[in-house]
Amino acid sequence: MSEQDNLQNADGKKETKDDINTSTEEQVTNEGSTQEPVSEPDNKEEKPSPVAQETAEESTAKIEEDNVINEIHDSNAEDAEDQGNSERHSIEMKDYHTMSLDELVIEFEKLVKNEKVQAIKSHVEGIKSEFNQKFNTLLEEKKEEFLNQGGNIIDFHYSTPLKRNFNDTYKEYRSKISAHYKGIEKSLKDNLSIRLQIIEDIKELTNLDETMNAKYKQFKDIQERWKNAGPIPRDKYNNAWNSYHFNVEKFYDLLHLDRDLRDKDFAHNLDKKTKIIERAEELAQDDNTNRAFRELQVLHKLWKEDLGPVAKEHREVIWERFKQATKAINDKRQEYFSNLDKLYEKNLEVKHGIIAKIEERASQVVKSHSGWQNAIKDIETLRDEFFKAGKVPIKVNEATWSKFKDAVRDFNKKKNAFYKDLKKDQFENLEKKLALIKIAEDNRDNDDFEATTPLMKKIQGDWKRIGHVPRKDSDRIWKQFKAACNAYFDRIHSQRNAVNEEEEKAYTEKESLLKEVAEIKLVGEQKADLATIKDYISKWKAIGRVPGKKRKIESDFNNALDALFETLDMNKTEMEMIKFENKLQDLSTASDSRVLDNERSFIRKKVDEIKGEINQLENNLQFFKHADEKNPLVKNVYDNINKHKESLIIWKTKLKKIKELYKTDVKSEKTETE
Repeated sequence: MSEQDNLQNADGKKETKDDINTSTEEQVTNEGSTQEPVSEPDNKEEKPSPVAQETAEESTAKIEEDNVINEIHDSNAEDAEDQGNSERHSIEMKDYHTMSLDELVIEFEKLVKNEKVQAIKSHVEGIKSEFNQKFNTLLEEKKEEFLNQGGNIIDFHYSTPLKRNFNDTYKEYRSKISAHYKGIEKSLKDNLSIRLQIIEDIKELTNLDETMNAKYKQFKDIQERWKNAGPIPRDKYNNAWNSYHFNVEKFYDLLHLDRDLRDKDFAHNLDKKTKIIERAEELAQDDNTNRAFRELQVLHKLWKEDLGPVAKEHREVIWERFKQATKAINDKRQEYFSNLDKLYEKNLEVKHGIIAKIEERASQVVKSHSGWQNAIKDIETLRDEFFKAGKVPIKVNEATWSKFKDAVRDFNKKKNAFYKDLKKDQFENLEKKLALIKIAEDNRDNDDFEATTPLMKKIQGDWKRIGHVPRKDSDRIWKQFKAACNAYFDRIHSQRNAVNEEEEKAYTEKESLLKEVAEIKLVGEQKADLATIKDYISKWKAIGRVPGKKRKIESDFNNALDALFETLDMNKTEMEMIKFENKLQDLSTASDSRVLDNERSFIRKKVDEIKGEINQLENNLQFFKHADEKNPLVKNVYDNINKHKESLIIWKTKLKKIKELYKTDVKSEKTETE
């Protein structure tokens, strides 16, 4: 065999471990096989698993499945998993920590039903860890509640349909993953038979009495069949590979007789290998070292398995170039992992600081419900920061997690003790509110409206000032109280069949005044024009209320004011508040207090809606964080945010104004009582 046709030296020399500078987990062997890349580290810390609560059936199924998986891993199973590993990165890894038990089970069932089982391993582990942690926390709470009620720990048992659903889904997952690996085992054996037959076919090719062109065409078909044959058991891999290449070499010896075909093949291989090198050099510049490393493994496999030799004068050059790109990628990957330890140490410092803050917050004395609510929010914030802080060195992971749980548990014990005492106060408040319900129900049918109406308004105010009652009673007694009060006021309204004469007179006067407003000619001087408008507003207020069915005239007046204000160059907030004060006076004089309550509820809802719009728009800006601020889309988002913020100022001012009116009403009621 001539030197230039020696396939084993086709690219200059054999690869060695030093040539490609790979670590243990990313070794590329001389024969071209590759080990599965190490999965990229998860940013979220893997917390120690809670106490296992698997059934005996689950444990047996797990042992059987692990035996199958271990057997498969002794073969080339990782090569057969390439597709699943690729799809794993395209399945969204959600923030399972923020999900409830119900949401975790729903997400688990969806993954097992809709995704390939080999692609969801890390997702399942994340869901299982969070579910067990949350369920065991719930279990501890139920146990503590059981013991506080005088139960014996021996008699304690707690289970839910949710836990059973989770166990059933997990059992289905393990059954599917076991079947998957058994299928891989069969596929590897089938692929071995196919590859052995391919070797026999290439042996026969050198003996066929056909033209060189015909043989070359069959040879290319055999190469394609070998390329697509799939992985085989690892212990059979080297023998099959060496046998295949031995017979390929024999064919190239034969091909030497027809240099045109050989040179054509060399040129084809050079073109393909040059493209592989160019892609490897691009990957060497990629900051995502894990992604670059995964694709590098594919490139090495293409180089070794799918392509033959190139002309002698190119071999050393292209191999050296490919080797340098490979070394650059591996060096960056090694640097990445070497920096992880430093990052983990910094994360540990951050988590120790968070734990110290939790311990400090737990040591503070809190004596009110609002104080405890603020403390709970603080702990939740610190808890979220703890989970977002990232991984810590594995040797201190369990100790750090344990210290964190102890700090949170100490806080919860003090919180629970406070609310246990608070229940006593809530029962006293319940008695007070039941007394108000009795007054409301005793007077709901009273016809002495003049005497009863102030009483009904007073007990409504008293109700608001009484503190919390037990949650299980809250909705029930509120509905009972509200029904009695509404029944009384509805009866008043239903008996007002005749329109108040004074209100009819006010309507006539406002009709006349509205015509005057529509014909106003402003002089064009802001101060004077504003004084004129305010004078008409004062006249309008002084006239008083109109009949309910004719209240459209109020909106007609506001529309007329809008037209006048548009001609003035003045602050929008000031204009809105001038109109709102006019409306507020009308609402505050209404006989039904619910009118003012409804207006306050509407304004509060409007404030919340605008805040939500602003938050959504600000979140949308994250999609344009690299875009120029002059970009029309970005500018439009900023303009919308500014418009909503201006509107928010106006609605907050209205809310403040209506709250001041409520305070004035409470003070008036207190004075009348005294």
